[in-house]
Amino acid sequence: MILIVDSGATKSDWIALDEKGEQLFMTQTLGLSPEVLTREVIEDRLANNFELSKNKDIVSQLYFYGAGCGTDRMKNFLKEIFKDFFPNAKAEVREDTYAAIYSTTKIGHQGIVCILGTGSNCSYYDGHQLFQKVTSLGYILMDDGSGNFFGRKLLRDYYFHKMPQDLGMKFSKEYNLEADAIKENLYKQPNPNTYLATFARFIIENKEHPYCRGVIDKGLQQFVNNYIMQFELATKVPINFVGSIAHFLRDELATVLERNDLILGVIRRRPIEGLMEFHKETI
Repeated sequence: MILIVDSGATKSDWIALDEKGEQLFMTQTLGLSPEVLTREVIEDRLANNFELSKNKDIVSQLYFYGAGCGTDRMKNFLKEIFKDFFPNAKAEVREDTYAAIYSTTKIGHQGIVCILGTGSNCSYYDGHQLFQKVTSLGYILMDDGSGNFFGRKLLRDYYFHKMPQDLGMKFSKEYNLEADAIKENLYKQPNPNTYLATFARFIIENKEHPYCRGVIDKGLQQFVNNYIMQFELATKVPINFVGSIAHFLRDELATVLERNDLILGVIRRRPIEGLMEFHKETI
């Protein structure tokens, strides 16, 4: 059995294939980001999935693409966990950027590939190799234009009284904005980046409001400035995207890219199906 995994900070999509490339099952777990989770939490998330626990001994190959897997230390950390949980599997761990590339860009074709979901990232693909200009320092310092970026902006503006009153009242009715609850989730619970990203739903649902429209535009422009424009060929090749923010804000994204003379390519909400097709070709 072959397992293919696309793991974001919020959730992980799993597809199982047999040796002929036929799909056996699909399942989900919570995100498995090694940067923010302990070994025990990751092991629990694996063990609590029925399909994975039932089939763990017959998995022969695991292709894992995950957020937070950009360093050897994080890759090896996950490999050790997978070695114990899937005892007969050979595990390959790569950062989620490769999942974005393989699901949007054909081998041999150039493109800039961006992740805009809970977190954000951007790479140039020359048709064979991946190149990055920006090394991610995690959600606190990076992740421009992402779900947690917009969530942080909303919370800050609400507490600094910069959010319009009508929107602020609506915001406070939809979320628990007590300071103790926010600090509990940010500093004592796992996945603070995922918690921040939950607030992005509000800005998407209210994107026609002038305040939200302005925040979205500035956030996406910041992503373009700090990530995409790092590449010399930015205006010459398609800009492809994966992630929920790119999916739900595709019109706003298209406007920002057009303003910057950039070519909008493929937008996928989830890369897992494209990943499956990619790996089928290699079986």
